[in-house]
Amino acid sequence: MDLLPFDEARERLRVVGQTYLGVRPIPVAQIIGSLDRTGDFDRNFQPRRGFSRARIASLRSAFPDGQMPPIEVQELGGAYFVADGHHRIALARERKADFIDAEITQIRTNYEVGPDVDVCQLVHTQQQRMFLDESGVGAARPDAVIEFSRPGGYPELLEIVKAHGYDLALQRGALPDPEEIGADWYDTVYLPGVAALRREALPETYTYKTDTDLFLWVYQRRRALRVTQAAADFDEAAQSAREQRVSRAFRRAFLREKSRPLRRRG
Repeated sequence: MDLLPFDEARERLRVVGQTYLGVRPIPVAQIIGSLDRTGDFDRNFQPRRGFSRARIASLRSAFPDGQMPPIEVQELGGAYFVADGHHRIALARERKADFIDAEITQIRTNYEVGPDVDVCQLVHTQQQRMFLDESGVGAARPDAVIEFSRPGGYPELLEIVKAHGYDLALQRGALPDPEEIGADWYDTVYLPGVAALRREALPETYTYKTDTDLFLWVYQRRRALRVTQAAADFDEAAQSAREQRVSRAFRRAFLREKSRPLRRRG
């Protein structure tokens, strides 16, 4: 696995502040990224270039007792990104050290960044956050769980919420604010759709899909049914979905692409 680029992580996660923490020991296992040398080392800080091996050898000789000058890192969501000291980390890894001294600048975010995070999870987290912010659902229903297995579902769902907002505006003769739209869509569309798919036991049949995956599928089935049955509801759409057969090839491809967004802190 590659080192995680700091700029990509900072761009895709919401940054809420910055603090200088000074020099402290940090867990080597939580150093997962770099500010500018992601191509020189892998995630375990194995060097990918010959000159790095020579540099590590010189450090091995210079610091035989393992006491090295502190490295410099940026901390983001509990993970560390190296600004200076890549070779010292590689040597610490070689020596199976659990901790290394580091000068830390903390970049505060609302997300937990674990040791196995990859770019796909960052993209997924960003897409989920953008949906919750732009749809108004995040502010109106902060406890709502809207989670796809793949990040491509969020933009499509956002268009559905926007269309719902347009319909509300026509009904009321005025444009509702995003929170009103998000609340009304969640209460009158999303929750009834999820209730219908659960009545058809779709989560038990498609255990590898989330409720939101299944909701979008059932919503699409309802839209297709309404071409010939204008009054088709979510129950009929869920029944139609249950009658469909999903190929093993589709399931394998789905699982290969599956990811999860990062957990929010606190």
